[in-house]
Amino acid sequence: MGNNPVVLETMHRTLDKYGHGAGGTRNIAGNGANHLALEQELAKLHRKPAALVFSSCYVANDATLSTLGSKLPECVLFSDTMNHASMIQGMRHSGAKKVIFKHNDLEDLENKLKQYPKEQPKIIAFESVYSMCGSIGPIKEICDLAEKYGALTFLDEVHAVGLYGPRGAGVAEHLDYDAHAAAGDSPDPIPGSVMDRVDIITGTLGKAYGAVGGYIAGSEEFVDMVRSYAPGFIFTTSLPPATVAGARASVVYQKNYVGDRQLKQVNVCEVKRRFAELDIPVVPGPSHIVPVLVGDAALAKAASDKLLSEHDIYVQSINYPTVARGEERLRITVTPRHTLEQMDKLAEGLEAPWWTRRRWHDSGS
Repeated sequence: MGNNPVVLETMHRTLDKYGHGAGGTRNIAGNGANHLALEQELAKLHRKPAALVFSSCYVANDATLSTLGSKLPECVLFSDTMNHASMIQGMRHSGAKKVIFKHNDLEDLENKLKQYPKEQPKIIAFESVYSMCGSIGPIKEICDLAEKYGALTFLDEVHAVGLYGPRGAGVAEHLDYDAHAAAGDSPDPIPGSVMDRVDIITGTLGKAYGAVGGYIAGSEEFVDMVRSYAPGFIFTTSLPPATVAGARASVVYQKNYVGDRQLKQVNVCEVKRRFAELDIPVVPGPSHIVPVLVGDAALAKAASDKLLSEHDIYVQSINYPTVARGEERLRITVTPRHTLEQMDKLAEGLEAPWWTRRRWHDSGS
């Protein structure tokens, strides 16, 4: 979407009209019609009453969780062990009590929720798609536990927006695909749907939408609270008008065109199939994430360097602290534009460093 002609034309026109910078913070001089239009579009995307745009979703997660945790009296934050660093940082900044539950483990989460009175403020923070392993959070079941034990739900859809659901709203929308497809572009919530049951949704404009920025979506009261109290929003220079207009054009485009994300999933399945034939160990998962487990930092970097220097393929190695030591990996990013020939080249290039690693382990070196 960063090269989509509709997006680029929109940005060119906006740049010519408004210039480069926004002029200041949102609460002073940096608030314009383009910012408000983007927030209205994002609110409609998630069928929530309101949305708020930040300079990145790292800032959105940090600012929102720190504000909620500090303003809700005796709030307890329940965090999936594999949550993103931005969420962990926000909880730390809040000063509130944090309880960590095992990854996607509903039994462990419930055992920890039941230790606190139902009336005590609680927030369950988790993700839809976990970017380092490709797993998907049990959103509906976590909403069930939140209702049972009096908790709010905070769902990070960063790696899902623009990629899942009939309009690209993420996994929460995808779980009620037919109902959301039938509702079209209506801003009204679908009562009882998974997306309607989630209290707070965060997303990014910097991945599938090809722009920059992050956002939150939820009730008007919640969004207004964050707007009024979060330093990460109040004291940050506003995103440039051309960037904001381009992001909105990208969101609108993906709401109405499903072909890109369909082709992406087809390509992901094809790459995983080819890796399986070569016994290349992809961490299993139902999402578009393709992590190849290496288990050694030096070997992961060597494989990444080899792919770039010998095959002109860029694949980043992922090491500590992004993943635990011993879980180093390569994370493959498959796009709708990748061709079958490029997939063949990737599989052939990756096979050599992987078998080198296997011989290294088998020899006991």
